[in-house]
This record gives sequence, C-alpha cells and structure tokens, in this order.
Amino acid sequence: MKYVGIGFLIGIAGYALTAFMSYYLIGKFSSNGHDRSVEASMTSIFVYGPIGFILAFIGGYFWAKHTF
Repeated sequence: MKYVGIGFLIGIAGYALTAFMSYYLIGKFSSNGHDRSVEASMTSIFVYGPIGFILAFIGGYFWAKHTF
C-alpha cells in the first residue's frame, strides 16, 4: 500500500507539471485566435493532465517499489 501512496503523490505532481506545461505550450503555439485561453485550459485539465498523472503514477510506483 505504501508503493501506491507514493505513486499517487508523484502522480499528483506529474498532473500539475504536465497541466502547467501544456497550458503554456498550447497557448503559445495554438492557431486558434478566438478562444485560445479556453482551448489551452480545457485541453490541459482534461487531456494532458490525466495523461501526465497516469505516466507519473506508473513511474512513481515502480520507483518506490525498486527503492524501498
């Protein structure tokens, strides 16, 4: 259970980091001129954030299992 908890905490950090990075990149490189900020926020929160969480959770789980 300890490995899952560590993986979850690292997953939350991965979610936040991925969401912030994708918000910046989408806002900078999007060709949408009408509602660029809405596109960037929704895509970051609902697409890239969960992907970052899943990848960070898996990496954190295996890192914790290997280290502890």
